[in-house]
Amino acid sequence: MVSAIVVAGGRGKRMGTVQSKQYLNLNGKPILYYTIKSFLNCKLVDNIILVVPFHEIDYCKNEILNKNFIKVNKIIAGGSERYESVYNGLMAAEGSDIVLIHDGVRPFVSEKLINDSIMYAKRYGAAAPGVMPKDTIKVIDKNRFSIQTPNRSELVSVQTPQAFRYDLIYECHKKIKNEDVEITDDTMVAEYFGNNVYIYEGEYSNIKITTPEDLIIGEYLANK
Repeated sequence: MVSAIVVAGGRGKRMGTVQSKQYLNLNGKPILYYTIKSFLNCKLVDNIILVVPFHEIDYCKNEILNKNFIKVNKIIAGGSERYESVYNGLMAAEGSDIVLIHDGVRPFVSEKLINDSIMYAKRYGAAAPGVMPKDTIKVIDKNRFSIQTPNRSELVSVQTPQAFRYDLIYECHKKIKNEDVEITDDTMVAEYFGNNVYIYEGEYSNIKITTPEDLIIGEYLANK
């Protein structure tokens, strides 16, 4: 069984909005609508688990899901940190063979990326899409002076869905709670305990909507 955990606990700080960014509209529909629809349309996904802040559960059910006629198998409360929300989602996905973990504000994930993530997770145990940065990347010191220019061909900007064998990522998340380490994504959780993560070709259109500029691009992609 393949389960998709959609983590939608973001706030509107960088967006500059009071409303949580996953509920902002693109072409008349909430961002979260497009995200969930992508997984609903994928025949290889059996189960969708939506993770939102506890105080937003009723709003999400009534104003986002019901009003837009989209269904998820489970909607559960997240934690104060992203890794806690993912762990809650993993517990709700018990019995899965493969689990996909996806940002709720990446609404334009393609069916190909979802299918590829499942295929590579089955093959390697852990996988994520990534794209080469378009800009030159610099390493800076505390005074903001450039100290190093990494080789761009060796860098990737990692996206979601990040896909794993369920037992692998569940055990890693269960153990990471007792570690004093800052976690930025789920591939990092897997790698921390010695697991290799296969990075496959992502898509530049698979954007994460975080800033007002991203909304402009999102409107264009939604219209397409």
